[in-house]
Amino acid sequence: MLQKLKINWKITILSFGIVLFSLLIGGIVLVGNIVSLREEELGQRLLITARTVSQLPLVLDGLEDRSKAADIQTAAERIRIINDVTYVVVMDMNRVRLSHPLAASLGTVSHGADEASAFAEHTYLSKAKGEIGTALRAFVPIINEEHQQVGVVLVGRILPDLAQVILDLSGQAYAILLLSLLFGSWGSWKLAQHIKRQMFELEPHEIARLLDERTATFHAMHEGVIAIDNHERITIFNDKAKQMLKVEGDVIGKAIREVIPDTRLPEILELDHPIYNQELVVGSARIWSNRVPIKVGGRTVGAVAIFQDRTEVTRMAEELTGVKAFVDALRVQNHEYMNKLHTIGGLIQLGSKEKALDYLFDITEQKEQLTRFLSENIRDDSLSGLLLGKISRGKELGIKVWVDRGSRLEKFPEQLDHHDFVVLIGNLIENAFDALAGVPANREKRIDISIEQDDYVLSVLVEDNGCGMPEDVRERIFERGFSTKGGKERGIGLYLVAGLVRKGRGTIEVRSAPGEGTSFFVSFPMNLEEEEAAADE
Repeated sequence: MLQKLKINWKITILSFGIVLFSLLIGGIVLVGNIVSLREEELGQRLLITARTVSQLPLVLDGLEDRSKAADIQTAAERIRIINDVTYVVVMDMNRVRLSHPLAASLGTVSHGADEASAFAEHTYLSKAKGEIGTALRAFVPIINEEHQQVGVVLVGRILPDLAQVILDLSGQAYAILLLSLLFGSWGSWKLAQHIKRQMFELEPHEIARLLDERTATFHAMHEGVIAIDNHERITIFNDKAKQMLKVEGDVIGKAIREVIPDTRLPEILELDHPIYNQELVVGSARIWSNRVPIKVGGRTVGAVAIFQDRTEVTRMAEELTGVKAFVDALRVQNHEYMNKLHTIGGLIQLGSKEKALDYLFDITEQKEQLTRFLSENIRDDSLSGLLLGKISRGKELGIKVWVDRGSRLEKFPEQLDHHDFVVLIGNLIENAFDALAGVPANREKRIDISIEQDDYVLSVLVEDNGCGMPEDVRERIFERGFSTKGGKERGIGLYLVAGLVRKGRGTIEVRSAPGEGTSFFVSFPMNLEEEEAAADE
């Protein structure tokens, strides 16, 4: 039944019950305090009454002269009525009653269990339970002028029961109860409405369903998803992210820096703007990441990262960038070999068989020398293939592409791999081809490439003798979309080069002069930890 109630009614009923229970507990404590205060007040009044009776001259006279004992009953009854007490009893030292509300009890001996101390000159209060209820009794000794005790005054009053106390307070209690419940219910209803608005007018079971659906959706995604709040605590960490980053167990609520120190997601909270399509190394994983701040009501409340394993992205990048380059290289080589075959065929038709053989041996030896050099010094087939293709394409364009015979590459720097170097060197050479496109045909066109490596640094030099660049153009060449050639697909190559330089923590130096040519010198540290340690020193 309760599950079907709306949250407004649930909160109202719960608050109503809490208010009612609080009033009940408070009422019990209040009534107890009132009863206690009334007993204390009544006890003081009974003691005063008893002391008054004990000091009356006619009481003293009646105790010492029994012929005057009748006056004690008259005085006691008058005081009883005036002070609104149940009884006033005067007893001599033999416990004989000389005054009592009931005439039949006059002259009888009292046997009360709480009276003994009073005959030893003690003044005190006591409770005694009788037939008509529990009475509060005050005992005061009667002392004559010779300071001798001659009797005891007992003044008692029946205590009101709990029902009578509550009845006396009923008017105030009803008003307090009514106002408390009224304002408590109204406040509960307003609170429930406020909470409902903050929950987008959704019921708890609807929110729970949405949360379950959202969680299931995140875990079903092929991409990794991590979200944090503005205190850098993890709020989302789906299964794919755990698989990619090799994280185990429940990490929700933990600080992101404790789980993944180098995620770089907290920096989005500081930057307060998104970063798209950035390659990161997190732990041992290379990922392609989009990181975006989470905003609610114009205020940043967290950040979310959506990322893919770079293996898949690299495969697609190879299809989009590398395949085109190799197809162009194969096309160029096809033209080159067709021309050479035509030359050999013409020499044979002219009867110059020896010249044909010499020509064949010569081009074969050149090709073998270049191939042998690249295979021995450039220990990566993708990069060697790229260089062979660019050399062949250069021949087709009338450009001599020369790879320095001192070049050497045995391994790649940290953070980079052969795909990165294919993109980096390929774009630098393509940029040189573009720079030589406007050079007159009667002038030698040349691109020099050098790759050097030792235990600490890997450097790449690509220079041409093309048209060069003015200062204002050189300052903007690494901007995305900037190009002097125009076209929608221009201005990407050098932007990618700059991104790879940042990724490898390297440096790039550009020298250019209009009409003289351009050189790009890129260097990368081989060991980032040693580089950072040296920088700290």
